[in-house]
Amino acid sequence: MLDAGCGPGHWTNHLAGLGFTIRGVDLVADFVEHARATYPGVRFDQGSIESIEEPDDELGGILSWFSTIHHDPSRISAPIAEFARALRPGGTLLLGYFDSADTIEPFDHAVVQAYRWPAAALQAVLEDAGFVVVETHRRAERGRRPVGAIICELSG
Repeated sequence: MLDAGCGPGHWTNHLAGLGFTIRGVDLVADFVEHARATYPGVRFDQGSIESIEEPDDELGGILSWFSTIHHDPSRISAPIAEFARALRPGGTLLLGYFDSADTIEPFDHAVVQAYRWPAAALQAVLEDAGFVVVETHRRAERGRRPVGAIICELSG
């Protein structure tokens, strides 16, 4: 498995603790250094989710937990296509995102702009890349940004 955009590595470590063979990859060197220091038994590499260092059809699963949120809508297909390339047919992708009811909306997030997506629009991008959506979850809580998660499988 791959934790694509692993950040500080806590989800990678959690999945490793459940017995999965997994590595985390993140573009930000500070995140990778932190993850390596905090979870020395888990592999973490610096790299882009737009160019995953895995052979075609290699992975059984990818976690992309809020790691595509900074991709401009015109570029979102790049990491999604890379996930499809690296997953084997039938492999699972879990994608976390910021939810929007009707339109793709930019918003200020930390130091870089992020985007909210309607579930249907993000599903269309996934389906165009060869994924079959299995489940979609959306959550809105007072005082928090609405979020969503899409579980999909690569068609084979």
